[in-house]
Amino acid sequence: MIYQHTLAQPLTISGIGLHTGREITMQLRPAEAGTGIVFHRREGERCVSIEAISANVVDTRMATVLGKNGLSVSTVEHFMAALYTLGIDHLHVDIDGPEVPIMDGSARQFIQMLRGAGRRQLAQPRKFLAIRKPITLVAGEKRINIIPSRFMRISSEISFDHPSIGLQRRAIKLSPELFERDIAPARTFGFFEEVEYLKANGLARGGSLDNAIVIDKSGIMNPEGLRFGDEFVRHKILDTIGDFSLIGYPLLGHIRTYKGGHDINHLMVEKILAATDSWQLVEFNEADLQNQSPQSAVAGLRELVFSRS
Repeated sequence: MIYQHTLAQPLTISGIGLHTGREITMQLRPAEAGTGIVFHRREGERCVSIEAISANVVDTRMATVLGKNGLSVSTVEHFMAALYTLGIDHLHVDIDGPEVPIMDGSARQFIQMLRGAGRRQLAQPRKFLAIRKPITLVAGEKRINIIPSRFMRISSEISFDHPSIGLQRRAIKLSPELFERDIAPARTFGFFEEVEYLKANGLARGGSLDNAIVIDKSGIMNPEGLRFGDEFVRHKILDTIGDFSLIGYPLLGHIRTYKGGHDINHLMVEKILAATDSWQLVEFNEADLQNQSPQSAVAGLRELVFSRS
């Protein structure tokens, strides 16, 4: 995926919002190079365009929330992870509510629908953000760092004092095929007491066992159980991909997290963008694209970048 891409055709995605319980519709429209991913948030007569970049993150307490000029779009991470992994760089997203539909609590349906719509290649090559020096962030028990890598890799470790979760670790080298098979189906999760508290305070109105794993003192409440034995850490990887997509470029680096979450992910993205001596933006020139196969060109780029590290 050395060229930039958009959708091949418009696509409509509808579903319930996790917190509002409202039926929300997103109209996805192809966009030209240079657009980025832009949410056009509509509320009554108002429409605010919100670019999907780290600078527009306004909240990370329960999800990643993008906002501008008084309007916001919440829970963007699963949708953004699907776009990022499929290499969709530019897209208009008309949305008529304050949050991306939760679907089944994972990215599986987003991947399926996006694949069905297809991709259209644009004329411009992609720019990659290649990590050149390690960057580390510690916030209490949470830790995250990123080191140079010729690919995007994620290693995640979580620890919960509950027998249904406990200590889980997983490491991946990201590809569209692996994401669709092993990461996209992993659902968001929460504890029963937390869900009841949120509902009592007017949140999680759309939450149910159909769109989240819910855990009580006895174990998993969902009748069908888990999709994977380590579904919890897989979902953390899904969130990490979505949150790091807000860097605005495909990433060449190895992200390593312990007890990660939206808050520390956002802080790390901001730290990376500020540490301009620790990364390099790289792209192909016309000769690279014309004289080599895409696979050879990508391999050559990686060797060039990291031979200079």
